[in-house]
Amino acid sequence: MELLHSGKVRDVYADGGDLILVASDRISVYDVVLPTPIPDKGKLLTALSLWWFDQLAELVPNHVLSATDVPPEFAGRAIRCRRLDMVPVECVARGYLTGGGFAEYQRTGAVSGVELPRGLVEAAALPEPVFTPSTKAPVGEHDQPITFGGVVDRVGAETAERLRRITLDVYRRGAELAAGRGILIADTKIELGWAADGTLTVGDELLTSDSSRFWPVESYQPGRAQFSYDKQYVRDWATRSGWDKQSPAPELPGEVVDATRVRYVDVYEKLTGKRWG
Repeated sequence: MELLHSGKVRDVYADGGDLILVASDRISVYDVVLPTPIPDKGKLLTALSLWWFDQLAELVPNHVLSATDVPPEFAGRAIRCRRLDMVPVECVARGYLTGGGFAEYQRTGAVSGVELPRGLVEAAALPEPVFTPSTKAPVGEHDQPITFGGVVDRVGAETAERLRRITLDVYRRGAELAAGRGILIADTKIELGWAADGTLTVGDELLTSDSSRFWPVESYQPGRAQFSYDKQYVRDWATRSGWDKQSPAPELPGEVVDATRVRYVDVYEKLTGKRWG
């Protein structure tokens, strides 16, 4: 195998005509990799992605070839994938107003150029899910919101419309399934690329705690920050720590590592109905 790319949390290897996508235990916030890993994180993300790929297989094709035909040293945290020509856009869907989307709304009344009703509070449910794409920045740089017109400029009108439709379809179906299991999906980011046969295909990860915000239905209350089953907990710690959000990042305290792992395990179990470990 040949290492093609080492990203913030995943490593990509070439194995013949296939790719081996390996999820590490690294965690990144504000586009900076933290020096402290989260035990089992890579395996949890891989297992949850595979579950979602299976749940949504009839909705959108995915890149998975095998979850077992991988090198033994990567067992449980790797997927054998087909190669995709990735689109140069981060495809984001939002059903609730939070995070960077809420900050942008406070400044402009819109998110990625999508005008929203006045007077929305933090964590408010949107009238309908919206497509709020961003740039795909290199490692160490920050993704930036772009308008739908910016997507059209990058990929053309027809492809831009397909990206929007697929992203919103994935969000809506995922949110519907999750709500029945007591989880609200506030937002999610997906990666799409062209397969060899010209099919737009979802790759990387899908509806995980690294790519989505997960909130418990039972404690949801608009107008405040929500309890989260995702890396928002680490973002919040990083903000309180006084770190300037530039590399190098500080070490995570043990209690933050443990609490983060518990959140990842809990949402995996709630969504899939399977016990972890």
